[in-house]
Amino acid sequence: MSIQSAILGILSWKSSTGYELKKIFEDSSFMHWSGNNNQIYKALMNLENDDFVTNEVVHQDNSPSKKIYTITEEGRNELKKWLVSSPEAPEIKKTFLVQLAWSDMLSDQELSKALSTYENEIKLQLIMQKEKHRRALHSPNRSARENLIWEMISENMISTYHNELNWVRETRLKLFENKVMEEKDNMKYHVREKENKKYIELISTTEPLSTENDALDLIAICWEHEANALMVHYATISADFFKLKTKVAGNMIQKFINYGIKAAVIIPPETIQKGRFKEMAMETNKGNHFRLYESIEEAETWLLK
Repeated sequence: MSIQSAILGILSWKSSTGYELKKIFEDSSFMHWSGNNNQIYKALMNLENDDFVTNEVVHQDNSPSKKIYTITEEGRNELKKWLVSSPEAPEIKKTFLVQLAWSDMLSDQELSKALSTYENEIKLQLIMQKEKHRRALHSPNRSARENLIWEMISENMISTYHNELNWVRETRLKLFENKVMEEKDNMKYHVREKENKKYIELISTTEPLSTENDALDLIAICWEHEANALMVHYATISADFFKLKTKVAGNMIQKFINYGIKAAVIIPPETIQKGRFKEMAMETNKGNHFRLYESIEEAETWLLK
């Protein structure tokens, strides 16, 4: 299957610009192309050369002109020909399985961490798939049958991640049963609700937060409780977080930004005023994703804003 077939499918639903096609690919759970501009416009050029699509340049007063692509009758016939062709067997490519195959050379701690990291990534993907399903982005919904088809595609993606999550948990349980049981309660937190808004308050941890994996754990907790705001207390954070040369702070903050989590850290005044960290605090507190506060009240006000 080529990206050209996918583009013909989208254009059979609605005429689109190259940018609109790019957004559909980016938001899709099952159309796996990266949707970069070169790939899309090369495919559109080939489709035009074959008379499968046409384009119309639309001029706009306050914006650049845009080129809108429309499927032709020949394009619909080509799409139909592909739809009735024999489907391809699914390709199962999981890089993690290749890593796992040779992981016996790792220590128990290293292997457990690798499995834990993979589990967190699957959790996040599962939550994102459920959110996409809820929002039903870019779903044609032109008939009851088409709506059911897209519903079942979404169910396929969600069940795939569910199965993978169950598998990695079973693998960790068989390898490190005692350790897995100990790690279940490694983070104590409260779900706070105020003014019809919600945030997670991290109270304590068995080990100080110091890695991107820790950030992923927190993001997963937020999404599990349908919250996009997080409050973290100073006592739960590793000392390396406040040493900029370790890059611990930057790496964790970037994870929060990437996954749309609004995070606030409560830290003592004497810490926030130290050297280069003070500079970072002043810079981050200008943004809308991550801030440092001296009091719970200030942090809560910003999180609920």
